[in-house]
Amino acid sequence: MSSSTGSQKTYGVTPAVSTAGPTPEENILNDQLIAELRAQGSFESESETKKRAQVLGIMQQLAQEFVYRVSLKKNMSEGMARDAGGKIFTFGSYRLGVYGPGSDIDTLVVVPKHVTREDFFEVFEMLLRERPELEEISPVPEAFVPIIKIKFSGISIDIICGRLNIPQVPLDLSLEDKNLLKNIDEKDLRALNGTRVTDEILRLVPKPTVFKHALRAIKMWAQRRAIYSNIMGFPGGVAWAMMVARICQLYPNAVSSVIVGKFFHILLRWNWPQPVLLKPIEDGPLSVRVWNPKAYGADRSHLMPIITPAYPSMCATHNITKSNQKVIMGELLRASNIMDEIMTGKKIWTDLFAKHDFFNRYKYYLAIIASTKGTAEQQLKWSGLVESKLRLLVQKLEVVPSVEIAHPYNKMFDKVHICKNDQQALQVANGDFSAAVLGTKSTDIEKAAAHHEGEQTNGDINVYTGTLYIGINIAKLEGNGQKRLDIRLPCTEFSNTCFNWSEYDNKTFSLFIKQVKNVDLPDDLFDEGEVKPRDKVKAKKRKRTTTSDNKYDEANGDAAVATAVDDIATTGEKKLKNGD
Repeated sequence: MSSSTGSQKTYGVTPAVSTAGPTPEENILNDQLIAELRAQGSFESESETKKRAQVLGIMQQLAQEFVYRVSLKKNMSEGMARDAGGKIFTFGSYRLGVYGPGSDIDTLVVVPKHVTREDFFEVFEMLLRERPELEEISPVPEAFVPIIKIKFSGISIDIICGRLNIPQVPLDLSLEDKNLLKNIDEKDLRALNGTRVTDEILRLVPKPTVFKHALRAIKMWAQRRAIYSNIMGFPGGVAWAMMVARICQLYPNAVSSVIVGKFFHILLRWNWPQPVLLKPIEDGPLSVRVWNPKAYGADRSHLMPIITPAYPSMCATHNITKSNQKVIMGELLRASNIMDEIMTGKKIWTDLFAKHDFFNRYKYYLAIIASTKGTAEQQLKWSGLVESKLRLLVQKLEVVPSVEIAHPYNKMFDKVHICKNDQQALQVANGDFSAAVLGTKSTDIEKAAAHHEGEQTNGDINVYTGTLYIGINIAKLEGNGQKRLDIRLPCTEFSNTCFNWSEYDNKTFSLFIKQVKNVDLPDDLFDEGEVKPRDKVKAKKRKRTTTSDNKYDEANGDAAVATAVDDIATTGEKKLKNGD
C-alpha cells in the first residue's frame, strides 16, 4: 500500500523514518558494496541473462502447446484450443532480480480450468522430454506443491502448475486480482501464491534497483552465515526479501548501502513478535485462513512473524524455533557491529560476508544420518522427509533442561558409499563411513536421482547417506551435584515420527543419531585453510572424572558433560538402528 503526502509517496503501514537522499560518503560506500557483490560473484554475465530469457521463451511456447494439446484431447475445436492460451510466470530470486550464476528459475505454468494437474505430469512432461535441450528431469507429483525439476540448456528450472477457474489464459493475464483465486483447490492456491507474493513485493518498494542491490547483499550475508533455509527453521528467500522491502519503505530515498546498515540496526531492535508487514492485511473472497494472531493460537506462537503481502496473507517464518531466533539475533548483532565499522572505514564489506563458524562454535553436535540401501531416488525422498522433520527434533531438544540452544546447520551433506556386502552397508548406515571399502564420495542427490543412479546390478551395494548437524550448547554445571543430559526421549520421538512415513521400509531406509565432539567432526566440513577444533582436554585430566556415576569434577567439568552426552548417544543409537 502506498499513499501520497505532498510530493513524497508513503509506502507501507507507517510513515517513512527518513526521506533524506544519500550523502556523498554514502554513495561511495554504495559503489564499494556493488563492487564487492560483483567480486563475490553475485551477478551473472549479460550473455547468461540473455540465455535465461531465451529458455523462458521456449517454456512459454511449451506452455501454450501443452494447453492446446490438452484442449484438443477434450474435444475442443482447433480455434477454441488455440484461444485457451496458457502463460508462464516466474517467482522467487529470478522474478525479484537477485539471481546469480547457477541460480535456478522458479516458474509457474498457469492453465485454464479444463487442464488438470494430471495433464501437467503427463502432457507437459512429455513435451519437455521431446526437447533436445533437456538434460535432466525429475517429476515430483506427490510434493506439497507438485513440481517438475529440470535442467534445460544448462539452466535449472523448477516448474509448478496452477489452474484458474477461467476458460482462457491470455498472454496479458495478471494474477493481481484476488477474485481469480475463487473456486480453485489448495494446491493451485499455493502454486499461484509464489508469483503473487513476489509481484506484490516489487510493487511495494520505492526504488526497485535499490531494493535488489540491498537484497543481494542480505541474501549473500544470510547464506554465508548459514541462516538461510526455510525448511531448517530460518527465513527463506521470500522472508529475507520482505524484511529488506520493509526497510526500503522506511528509507525511500536511501541507497542500498544505507538500506543494508539500517536493516541490521532496525531488525536487531525490532519488538518481536510484532509482525513485519509491507501493507495492511486484507480480507478476500475465499473461505481460507488469513494470518490473525487474535483469532488463532498457532499464529500467536510465531516468534518472528513476517507476513506475505498478497491475499491470503500468511506467515513466511512460522517454523522459526527459539534456538534459531537466538542464532539470528546473534548474527544481526554481529552484522550491526561490523556495519558501524564499515561506515567509519575501520572494516570493509568483505568482513560482513565472512563465512560462518558453525562447526567451531559448539563443543558438542548431533549428527542425524538418513541412509538408503537402494537408489538415489529413494534416498531423495527419505532424506527429504527426515530433513523436513528436523525442526521437530530441535523443538524437542529445546525443552530438555540442560540444553541452552539446539542450532541446526542449514544444509544436508549427501554422500554415496560403495560397499561389498550387507555388513559394510550396515556399518555405513550406522555412521562408520570408512566401512565402504570400495569408496565414498560426495554427491548431488537431486542430480543422481534424475539420472536414476543406484540401479546397478554388478553385485556392489550403494548406500546413500544424508547427514544433518545440530550444534548443542549445554548449560554449565553448578556445584558438585549430579547432572545428566538425557536426550533419549526427543531422539526416540523424532525417529518414530520419521518411521511413520507411509513408504518407510526398515530393509531399505535407516536413521541413525550420534553425538560428535567438535574435534571429531569430519575433515570435509572445513574448507581449505580453516582451522579445525583441537582437543584441549589432557588425558590425565580425563581420568579425574568419575564416569560411572557422572559426578561433576570441578577441575574438568567438560569431560563430565562429554561422558554424559556419550552415554545417552550410545543408548539412542542402539534404539535407532534396530528400527524401534
